[in-house]
Amino acid sequence: MNNKILQQLLEDIEVKQVVGEMEKSIADVTCDSRTVKEGSLFVAVRGVAVDAHQFLHQVAEAGAAAVVCEELPENPSESVTYVVVPNSTIALAHIASAWYDHPSSQLKLVGVTGTNGKTTIATLLYELSQLMGHKAGLLSTVQNIVDKKAEPAKQTTPDHLTLNRLLHDMVEAGCKYAFMEVSSHACVQHRVDGLKFAGGIFTNLTRDHLDYHGTVDNYIKAKKMFFDSLESDAFAVVNIDDKVGKVMVQNTKASKYSYSLLTLADYKCRVIEDRIDGTAMTINGTSLDVMFTGRFNAYNLTAVYAAAVLLGWDKEQVLVKMSQLVPVAGRFQTMRSPRGYTAIVDYAHTPDALVNVLDAANEVMNGRGTLITVCGCGGNRDSGKRPIMAREASLRSGRLILTSDNPRFEDPDAILREMEAGLPDDKRPTTLIITDRRQAIKTACQLAQAGDVVLVAGKGHEDYQEIQGVKHHFDDREEIAKIFEGEQKLSVD
Repeated sequence: MNNKILQQLLEDIEVKQVVGEMEKSIADVTCDSRTVKEGSLFVAVRGVAVDAHQFLHQVAEAGAAAVVCEELPENPSESVTYVVVPNSTIALAHIASAWYDHPSSQLKLVGVTGTNGKTTIATLLYELSQLMGHKAGLLSTVQNIVDKKAEPAKQTTPDHLTLNRLLHDMVEAGCKYAFMEVSSHACVQHRVDGLKFAGGIFTNLTRDHLDYHGTVDNYIKAKKMFFDSLESDAFAVVNIDDKVGKVMVQNTKASKYSYSLLTLADYKCRVIEDRIDGTAMTINGTSLDVMFTGRFNAYNLTAVYAAAVLLGWDKEQVLVKMSQLVPVAGRFQTMRSPRGYTAIVDYAHTPDALVNVLDAANEVMNGRGTLITVCGCGGNRDSGKRPIMAREASLRSGRLILTSDNPRFEDPDAILREMEAGLPDDKRPTTLIITDRRQAIKTACQLAQAGDVVLVAGKGHEDYQEIQGVKHHFDDREEIAKIFEGEQKLSVD
């Protein structure tokens, strides 16, 4: 980026006090004291673990031209301009947008929030836009894409500067649309402040991230912040089959729209037939056949259709192209065994998401065969959901194998004991506990017979297992593929 004048970067920010010259030329913007160089604007953010205000003397010595902070340091440097603001995190959001020439205002940006379905909806909107001939970008849990150039994602919603840099890259690449997941963390941390959204989508809300938010009420408020911030020329599409759907848009200025499978709505879906390889359905009375399974995916696709129509895309063309969409990696991804059973890999890592996937698998099986489930729970996250997930999985599976997920810094066996505590007494004899995830998946496949379904839940697209702070390569899909290769060799021999 070219140098900008400090005054220009602060136009949308509430400023309490300025010490120094405002017409300074700024060479770059950073909130990482280690990257400060000559001419930098440093924004001192109070983080969860570190308060950057303790580095103000260090950044002055490194050549910072200006500092945005919430309080002045003792003995401020005469070479630095200090701008005191009420909240430096909110200031960073607006500065990041200004630094990259307000890229969100040059795109039609749609945000997707909720507990489950964010990745699928955002990704399918990106894929649909490509099929419709529109250049677009994607910001998701799995990857960030600028037109067709992809890079792995480090978090669901990037930090303020990375986010605006990616949106700027989309504008430079000629993109007209951008679709992004908006996490509850991002809302609370003001990472999406300063962005202009053309629309927002709410999927659902169930127990998740309570290790961060503390209570479900706080979690709801975090999600609602996104809709409260939408402008009057935006649209807000909510799932009204979820009990907090209407709550999300109580105070929004955006135009409100609803989608549903159960009641009257602006966008009404009806499932006609569920199969292991797809679904026959109608949206607002028009029939289509899609390569997705489960009612949760029917909700996702209805939200995609609603957003596409509200963006002004041709309804008939949208429906035609939706039939060409394929499932997102690691989201109810099916693999067929040479021995005649089906394996499903899914990211489900919350009680509600797991129930949705289990119900979808049971619906398409329709009493034929046995559902064998492999699942675990991540470490250093909400431990309250562990017994709940084990219980729900046991009630909906013919056989259940509890195993390690991403234990992080916790003892994996301790996590499994917490899961085991949720099992009903009559389900304990049919539940296996195998800490080693590779062995757990192998055992499930060995137990499976023709017509059975093996569901491996929790990691989906992830290609690692995090143990004691170290990420080891591990991909559920690769493990299943290796097992299938072995089965193929045995059948040939």
